[in-house]
Amino acid sequence: MSGPLTLALVQVASAQDPAENRERLAHLDVPPADLVVLPEVFQRDLGRPDEELGPDAEDLDGPFVEALTARAADHGGTWVAGMIERSHDAQHPFNTLVVVDGDGLQASYRKIHLYDSFGYKESDRLVAGERTPVQVDVGGLRVGLMTCYDLRFPELARELSRDAVPLLVVPAAWVAGPRKVHHWRTMVTARAIENVAYVAAVGQPAPRYTGHSMLVDPRGDVVVEAGDADAVVVGEVSTALVDEARAENPSLLNRRDDAPWPSARVHAVQG
Repeated sequence: MSGPLTLALVQVASAQDPAENRERLAHLDVPPADLVVLPEVFQRDLGRPDEELGPDAEDLDGPFVEALTARAADHGGTWVAGMIERSHDAQHPFNTLVVVDGDGLQASYRKIHLYDSFGYKESDRLVAGERTPVQVDVGGLRVGLMTCYDLRFPELARELSRDAVPLLVVPAAWVAGPRKVHHWRTMVTARAIENVAYVAAVGQPAPRYTGHSMLVDPRGDVVVEAGDADAVVVGEVSTALVDEARAENPSLLNRRDDAPWPSARVHAVQG
């Protein structure tokens, strides 16, 4: 990559009707950008916990990917968005990120960690993807893919950082609730600091979700952040800054993870 990569983080709500979301996609007001990131499940919102998702699941060559490809071709750049993808089980589809440009699908990532927390049970309606990290080249920049609840599992970002990936992209539908914005901001920043990488985390807006889409740089500074309403925010990723941050903090090189950790030694305390 010869210069900074421009990102547009599109914080917009999706409906439970895939056709409505395709129509919304066609009319989104998005500024010029090298990489446009939409939220998790933009193709079809998850809706109520008791709603079946299988009937609205699509293949990777289905209407949503076709519409996303058409929008990327018209707008330019690479686009990332979440969708419900058909799996081997008609009742339990995948929660999938797709990466497209004007030429079509370039990569996909099936969410590894399903949201079985805070009273939700995503695994009742979805099937988890294989435990395989996915990265994609965008304009010569390697980008690692994560989805929403994956943010709470630093080992996935850590595995992507083995390849020194300079940018992690995290589309999300971060459900609103007590302390949830604090958790979101803290973990997005932590993933950036501990992996000395940019993190672009894009959520859906309030009131159902928390919003606060944000780009954090490798030093942990917030480059840009939305509020909780619909918004499109733009920031830049600089490989020069990544190099500077990794030179001053070479923690990726200092890791001692070439072998599994042994079991912890437990010491009894007398008295």
